[in-house]
Amino acid sequence: MGVGAPPTPPASSSGNDQAPPRAETGLVFRHPQAAHQVRLGEVTVAYHLQRASRRSIGMVVGADGLSVRAPRWVSHGEIEQVLREKADWICRKLADQHRRAQRQAQARIDWQEGATVPVLGESVILVLDERVDGAVLHEDAQALPGVARKTLHLGLPQQASGAQIRDAVNAWLQRKALELFQDRVRHFAGQLGVQVRRVQLSSARTRWGSASADGSIRLHWRLVHFGPAIVDYVVAHELAHLREMNHSPRFWDVVASVLPDYHQARRALRHVVMPD
Repeated sequence: MGVGAPPTPPASSSGNDQAPPRAETGLVFRHPQAAHQVRLGEVTVAYHLQRASRRSIGMVVGADGLSVRAPRWVSHGEIEQVLREKADWICRKLADQHRRAQRQAQARIDWQEGATVPVLGESVILVLDERVDGAVLHEDAQALPGVARKTLHLGLPQQASGAQIRDAVNAWLQRKALELFQDRVRHFAGQLGVQVRRVQLSSARTRWGSASADGSIRLHWRLVHFGPAIVDYVVAHELAHLREMNHSPRFWDVVASVLPDYHQARRALRHVVMPD
């Protein structure tokens, strides 16, 4: 069992999801494989159409835009009538994906000296410093408000490539993540009265963490980017599975016994954007 939120943005949304904020007017959303477009109120939507052996018209809003699958015998007019009937949902979902893409772009890391990397919810500035061995974190307690207080000095030359910088930072992040996870696992395992056999890092695409009945815990190393409350929630969640291998009310009672306000971190985890 494990926390099933994917560490990458979801690829699609279905028509029964809870509605996000309404789309802005005047926007144009274009699928890269679009061959058709329709005006939905104030929004223009260029969509990808696939003909398929099916009885009804289906649609998916994903990172690329709107994809429509329709029976071969349905006319374009009928397809666009259905799209207009679903206009509010389509436009909201497209706007939601657009905002997510903007957040993802803002989170993208430019792997060079002076770039910032989020570590436990704080910005850390990268410094290339051949005098150090490996990577060393420095903290400036006198930094001005709003200015990053921490710098990560990497033992790399000024001409180091982006790939070298990224690899050095990620190696340091993984070491820090394992150290942090082991500490938090010890903390919560004692409170929950469970035995943990092994703590390992994960880079799974579909789970932030997992727990096995033999006492093995796996946690996604990139959780180290996010605030301590999120890390603690995922750790407590996985350890609770060592007592309840399910998501029953009893399971959530176990989580609440060590994290009474876990709902806040759980909601926050659903909306995190992975730095790239």
